[in-house]
Amino acid sequence: MEKVIFFVDGFNFYHGLKKNIRIDSDWQQFYWIDFVKLFKQFVGDNQSLEKVYYFTAPPPDNDKLNRQRRLFNANILVNGSKFEVIDGKFFPKNIQCKICGQYYRIHEEKHTDVNIAIKMIDDCILGNVDTIVLVSADGDLLTPLKLINERYPSVKIRVYFPPANKSDALRNYMKTCKKPVVHLAKNKFRFQKSVMPDTVTKDGITYTIPSKWKVI
Repeated sequence: MEKVIFFVDGFNFYHGLKKNIRIDSDWQQFYWIDFVKLFKQFVGDNQSLEKVYYFTAPPPDNDKLNRQRRLFNANILVNGSKFEVIDGKFFPKNIQCKICGQYYRIHEEKHTDVNIAIKMIDDCILGNVDTIVLVSADGDLLTPLKLINERYPSVKIRVYFPPANKSDALRNYMKTCKKPVVHLAKNKFRFQKSVMPDTVTKDGITYTIPSKWKVI
């Protein structure tokens, strides 16, 4: 069986989903998604979904952090070791307003693209993967994809664009590899099949969808 691993750029995925909700409000239900169930639908009969890695960072806002971790814990509860979160960090940054000149603080996510690159290469070195699926529209990830293609030509590479996001650099590179990019926004029916119940329970442990994410 061909071993398939999905590497999900969580920041890119989440914000793409948020943008898509502005276009189609039905997509709000997909905040509460079973990632393994979603991506397993793209795996062929001769393939085995080994793992879904989700790369993100804990938000500094406690409410956002609670919602994020509830989603991850529900996915781990349902999928066990097939789903794993790899955290980066948010770092504060002072920005000067170009109009009034005042400074204000924002938080920038760091380490995600580096973590993705390292993990993809590491799994190639260890022989853990036959097909890498990168779920991202971050053109900075073109460099590790090229390296993997050169050093590990037997490893297949696929790129999936999160909803509402795209990258010309990644798309053009995949064209040279004669492999089309998959647009997740065109796979709404697969998302619909992957929505978790509002309450997820297993082995006496329960996680419930955050009220802010519920579709009324």
